[in-house]
Amino acid sequence: MFDSQFMALPGITPQEYSYLQTATNGLNEQQVRTFLMIYTGKRKNPSDMLLFCVIGLFLVPGLQRFLVNQIGMGILYLFTGGLCLIGSIVDIVNHKTLAFEYNQRMVFESLQMVRMGSFQ
Repeated sequence: MFDSQFMALPGITPQEYSYLQTATNGLNEQQVRTFLMIYTGKRKNPSDMLLFCVIGLFLVPGLQRFLVNQIGMGILYLFTGGLCLIGSIVDIVNHKTLAFEYNQRMVFESLQMVRMGSFQ
């Protein structure tokens, strides 16, 4: 119904697209617009996440974990050099998964805000 609005999100994956369609099922057009406004501000683009993972590998270990609100893991990466670089390399390989899992939490938060009427 409002599919073209989801396609406007930069770097959207088919998995995220499908998840957004399912999550917003039953919302009216105004609620979907409000949801997208909130969600767009919170969402992490998988391409940006790759950049943060590379920066985390070479400059600031754990940066990618801090950005997805995994503060404990970020501190662990910071003090262990990205778990001796292995954790940082794994995060580079799995950057899309990191972004998708974070975005799932942001979809839930954004939907809660829309349903509670905080932004209507």
